Order: sequence, then structure tokens, then C-alpha cells
Amino acid sequence: MQVSNIVLAQGVSDLNSGLAAIGYGLGAVGPGIGVGLIWAAVINGTARQPEAQSKLMGIAWISFVLVEVLALIGLVVYFIASGG
Repeated sequence: MQVSNIVLAQGVSDLNSGLAAIGYGLGAVGPGIGVGLIWAAVINGTARQPEAQSKLMGIAWISFVLVEVLALIGLVVYFIASGG
């Protein structure tokens, strides 16, 4: 009886790691799309008004950092959920 409980617990742990990996993969899609939209807006804005490039780049870098923090939080949650 005790051996089957250990095997069952190991199976649940493996399932939890797999689900955490899938969850992180899905969670990384959002920041990826966000980064693409940020830099597309900077390129469009610079093409329309080249003299505004310095202001646009400052805003873009701040936005980029905020979006990437979301991806890093997702990575931390993945490691916590997978158990190491």
C-alpha cells in the first residue's frame, strides 16, 4: 500500500511539472505579442514623425521593461509550480 502511494505522488508531481510548462508557454505568448506591438508602434511613429524618435524610444523602453517583467514573473511561477 505504501509503495503505490509513492508512485502515485510521483505521477502527480510529473503532471504538475508538465502543466506548469504548458502554462508558462501560454503565458509567454502575451508578452511576446506586447513587445511586438510596442516596437511596431515606435517604428510607425518614427516613420511619421522622425523628430519624435527620442521621446518614442524612451516610452518604448519603459513599456518594454514592464512587459518583460510579466514574462519573468511567469518564469518564476513556473519554477515554483514545477518544484525546482
